[in-house]
Amino acid sequence: MTTPSSGFWIVLGLGVLFGFFLEAGGLGSPRKLTAQLSLRDWTVFKAMFVAIVVAAAALYLSDLTDLLDSAKLKAPTPFYGAMFAGGALLGLGMALGGYCPGTSVVGLFSGRLDAVFFILGMSGGVYLFAYFCGDLQWLFLAGKGAERETLVSLTGLPAWLILLALAGLTAAGFRFGSQLEGRGDGVVEAKHLAGDP
Repeated sequence: MTTPSSGFWIVLGLGVLFGFFLEAGGLGSPRKLTAQLSLRDWTVFKAMFVAIVVAAAALYLSDLTDLLDSAKLKAPTPFYGAMFAGGALLGLGMALGGYCPGTSVVGLFSGRLDAVFFILGMSGGVYLFAYFCGDLQWLFLAGKGAERETLVSLTGLPAWLILLALAGLTAAGFRFGSQLEGRGDGVVEAKHLAGDP
């Protein structure tokens, strides 16, 4: 039997921290995700886009300062048909169940019974996909993009400009989301989530 490497423990620790902050932000509650999908509470958008911009900036700066060689990073080939179908199914599952895969695990460890059923349903979907995977190869391979395609290679724009556009999109989303939150009941606060089953 082999013992886990130090990388395993680092990843596990980061995952636990990620889950802790998801729960602390109320994102372990399906009310928060369904409020995002109905455009009433933009916390999910804000959290995800801040994470994306921070990660993109860290990668860009790491590549710029030679801390990281971006050419050595794994950039999978996009398959747009599979991405569209998978995104549609994930969105449908989130709309029906109020969870995404990560928040369902947070909900499970927070003692939420509905998260258990969501995870069982998600696991069933994974099993069905694995069972029919051979028959679905046409969908999985549809719309193949270029090898190692990134936004830089797709658009031909410099990375700094894409990063700036991403930050601008995030700022616009914050502003637009805050305006929509102000028109309705506002953000779903943690005190309102305390009574969740």
